[in-house]
Amino acid sequence: MSIFARPHYTSDATQFIDELKQKKPSLEAEQRAGRALLWDKALDRSQLDEYGQARVPQQPYVYQTQAK
Repeated sequence: MSIFARPHYTSDATQFIDELKQKKPSLEAEQRAGRALLWDKALDRSQLDEYGQARVPQQPYVYQTQAK
């Protein structure tokens, strides 16, 4: 045994997550499905360009009304 060897340590958070994964093996698949539902979307680059061109520049002070 090496004098630099440490005892195996896992944090409370890691233990909790490991225990949760053991209790519910489908958890990661459900998380991936939820992410795909909201975030993983195919982007249309031409529409993104149009959105950028149509953007109205913000005033330096957003609550100030424009003087007429």
